[in-house]
Amino acid sequence: MTLVLAAVLAAASVTLEADPNHSTVGFSVKHMVVTTVRGQFPRFSSTLDWNKDDPSRSAIELKVDPASINTNNEKRDGHLKSPDFFDVQKCPEMTFKSNRIEKSGDKYKVTGDLTMHCVTKPLSLEASFTEQPIKSPFGTSVYPASATGKLKRSEWGLTWNKALESGGAMVSDDVNLDLEFEFLQKPLEGKKEAQAETKAKK
Repeated sequence: MTLVLAAVLAAASVTLEADPNHSTVGFSVKHMVVTTVRGQFPRFSSTLDWNKDDPSRSAIELKVDPASINTNNEKRDGHLKSPDFFDVQKCPEMTFKSNRIEKSGDKYKVTGDLTMHCVTKPLSLEASFTEQPIKSPFGTSVYPASATGKLKRSEWGLTWNKALESGGAMVSDDVNLDLEFEFLQKPLEGKKEAQAETKAKK
């Protein structure tokens, strides 16, 4: 019975990988109180183990290279990579690993652990996910997904700041996260080719 249950659960699960060419790990933060600075981390990878029958059995993992940060300002990016902020030499990777996924209507609450600046803290994201894949012209099954969240960078040890004469801080402690993914399930081309070769030999 246990083996049968395991087989059923395995059949209901699929492993998906984010397409980096059509996915974005982005953020925004208030600067000088009134303006918003937006940026992203172009170098990342993400894997989603999706269980269509029981989403709570699903899991997602995201790995990000903080040294790839891009806010469209080279000088600012250099400062963000320094020990004042991400300290990329000492802490070369950021990760998010889910430990709970809850579905409510057509939305999901994804709770997990975010490791950033060598500090691990819990983080919750509000997410949407297209459960029925879209077939691309290239034969891949595409699962669009998005997630948003908010964190206080000081909780991960990112405390650098400067006070403004008019009051307030130069860089807000609140950081908004904006993630967009196209998860892919590629066809088993190798298996198809092997089957074709076997038939040709008979």
